[in-house]
Amino acid sequence: MDDIITALAGWRQVGLPVARVSICAAQGSTPREAGSFMLVVPGALAGTIGGGRLEWECVARARALLAGTVAAEELEIPLGPELGQCCGGRVRVRIERADDVMLDAIVRDAEIARAALPHLLLFGAGHVGRALARALAPLPLHLIWVDPRDEEFGLVPEGVVVRMTENWEDVLAAAPAGAGILVLTPSHRLDALIVGAALERDDFRYVGLIGSRTKRRGFEAGFRAVGLGPERIARLVCPIGDRGIRDKRPEIIAALVAAEIVERLLHGDDAGSEQ
Repeated sequence: MDDIITALAGWRQVGLPVARVSICAAQGSTPREAGSFMLVVPGALAGTIGGGRLEWECVARARALLAGTVAAEELEIPLGPELGQCCGGRVRVRIERADDVMLDAIVRDAEIARAALPHLLLFGAGHVGRALARALAPLPLHLIWVDPRDEEFGLVPEGVVVRMTENWEDVLAAAPAGAGILVLTPSHRLDALIVGAALERDDFRYVGLIGSRTKRRGFEAGFRAVGLGPERIARLVCPIGDRGIRDKRPEIIAALVAAEIVERLLHGDDAGSEQ
């Protein structure tokens, strides 16, 4: 949604006419769900209704609408051979000129949706931390990257909030219920303190720790020794991104962990509760 809002701000500033192409209903297998939309101007677009021939034809009709050669319309489109697509479902698409009221509503809805995005705390700005920041930055979440070492961050991806601090306790305390946390600091002692505090709070949706199964067993023993119950310890995800792929390159680890975050933090009802 951020790309739509950014593009829209520029278009409005120069007075470009805007058309909205939205999926009103979707049945069967479709590339996007009902409620998805895109914005179209004469020489550009933002967002997507799923790509392919469906989107290509709808964009053409939206530009014809802006040129005044067709009226606003609602189309029933089967995604079959006649369209050159084999999804098998069908969609109802609305193509209309967007006035200021509609555009203001799009911006307002985007702000509300962004405020509701889950928070993810990323502790550690080493080689894997930097790869993770790049992989996670495009996802629909609030990414807060924490490390006391200014020189370790490098180029910070757009939208990522940096907290250069040793005071991890305050960062953890400020996280809302349902947030996620990834811990990969250069200190195993610090890892244990942060993870233990997160598990003790018991309201994080995902608690991930980089490391091996051996590291996990050692941490579990330490947590039991300080009185953490087994149900809380079981919420720990370690190793992170564990999909049976033996590849320790930072970019590969980051891709696997990003997929795990989508599953467990962005979608899973029981995120972080199973191994």
